[in-house]
Amino acid sequence: MQYLPVFLDLKTGPVLLVGAGELAHAKLRVLLAAGARISWFSTDGAHDLGGLRDPDKQIEFASGDPLEAELAGAIAVFCAGAGDVGVAMALRAKALGLPVNVMDDLAQSTFIFPAIVDRGDVVVAIGTGGASPVVARRMRETIEAVLPARIGDLATFIGEFRRTINARIGEMPLRRRFWERVVDGPIGALVLSGRKAEAEAALHGIGDPAAYAGADEAGRGQGHVTLVGAGPGDPDLLTIKALRALQDADVVYYDELVTPEILDRIRRDAARVPVGRRIGKPGIGQAAVNKLLIEAARAGKRAVRLKGGDAYVFGRGGEEVDALRAAGVSYTIVPGITAGLGAAAHFEVPLTFREKARRITFLTAHKTRDAEAVDWSALTDTEMTVVVYMGMTAAPSVCAGLLAAGRSPETPVGVFAKVTRPDAQAAVGTLGQLPDLIRKIDGGPAILIIGDVVAHSAPWRQQNLSRVIAHILEPA
Repeated sequence: MQYLPVFLDLKTGPVLLVGAGELAHAKLRVLLAAGARISWFSTDGAHDLGGLRDPDKQIEFASGDPLEAELAGAIAVFCAGAGDVGVAMALRAKALGLPVNVMDDLAQSTFIFPAIVDRGDVVVAIGTGGASPVVARRMRETIEAVLPARIGDLATFIGEFRRTINARIGEMPLRRRFWERVVDGPIGALVLSGRKAEAEAALHGIGDPAAYAGADEAGRGQGHVTLVGAGPGDPDLLTIKALRALQDADVVYYDELVTPEILDRIRRDAARVPVGRRIGKPGIGQAAVNKLLIEAARAGKRAVRLKGGDAYVFGRGGEEVDALRAAGVSYTIVPGITAGLGAAAHFEVPLTFREKARRITFLTAHKTRDAEAVDWSALTDTEMTVVVYMGMTAAPSVCAGLLAAGRSPETPVGVFAKVTRPDAQAAVGTLGQLPDLIRKIDGGPAILIIGDVVAHSAPWRQQNLSRVIAHILEPA
């Protein structure tokens, strides 16, 4: 994050605008909407408002040299269409510690203007660090299209009743749940449809706000655990239901393999507790994780168990659900994209292929002894695609087991690491080359895919193309 987005109350003091023409008019339009008192130094000597209306007399047409203007009490300086005067004004403002924005000049600015979606009390600001205003504008258009027209009215409505409800609900988590039910339920729908009086009547009709928020007989929030599959790494692959769970959570217990980009989707004030472990490193153990989930739920918290991939594919989700069920804790399961499917999509590996690959087997080979325990004779069918999770360490044993069972050493194989992430890697070759392919990968987590389908993958095609080109360019 290059810039910290803040919301500045422009009603607390005057602002200076230096510049002229359409660029200055654009700034005036935004400043007027924010209720600012503006001293405008027009660099062309004309104070033409360009059709803007100023019924509340917020604009003062300043005269004289802006470089000699009194800046005491000003809260910000804006330069738009000011040329060299804007640069000089920026230097003066920065010397006095005043925030300054020079339009289209990041070097002279201490803050930048975002693209803005204005819905009254709801304001959305979109910034790109000044790199691409067009991208910011396109994002604003998208948000404008999906944001309800009266969402600002809903925020105002809640603000009117917030103190009253907060006085009746002592616990902060319960307050949050109460307002979530209001926003997501029929009361919020009434406000968004313009029926505010009916919404007020419905809110007044709630006898016990704490009970409405889901409090138990002791007045505490009812706990719940949600097992969320985070997918293989790309935050855009999270489901809408997973995002909602992360935003509603009071505490999130996450695995080591969950990427920082996904952790950024968690509500800012939710507690985050790492409970995963990597190969060769100690972890707290599954029993301890189960205990944490149960304790959180019994304390009335909404807990999320966030797992890489899918909780029910080598993610111990079944063990955790058994523990929650035995403890009488309510739970929900939100599936995620498992790493095998993520690898297939990222590197264009068709796990099934008509008349070539009719079956898929998923297995885990976390350690060498895991691979040694596998009945490889059941995996020699040439129409079967074998997907091995956590197989980098055990790759030599996987290779030896399949070869000993009769699978051809020429069977295509792929090692796909950090799939769906920007630093994803792939190494493809044959089963006989598998141990060497592992050495080409700079760390996991990685998926091994074994079968003829790998020959249809993008890395395989690229590798063959490179060989053809090298052969063509080879000296005669």
